[in-house]
Amino acid sequence: MSETWLETLVTPDPQAGYELAVKLARVAVKMTQPDAGMRDDLRKVYEADADSLIAVSAVVATHFQTIAAANGYWK
Repeated sequence: MSETWLETLVTPDPQAGYELAVKLARVAVKMTQPDAGMRDDLRKVYEADADSLIAVSAVVATHFQTIAAANGYWK
């Protein structure tokens, strides 16, 4: 990914912030494993694994925490 896709962490509200957190997690996976076929194969493994799904939630929560701080917690 060479183009700039993340201009800012500032979002209008918490919902948009959470959606950005999910996007950050997804982009990280895509950058780490650029082969779409391999990602599809791996998804079959982790989509039924509770520990993997909990780990994804933790990553999104960490991103959301960063975004919330960047937005002054939308005060």
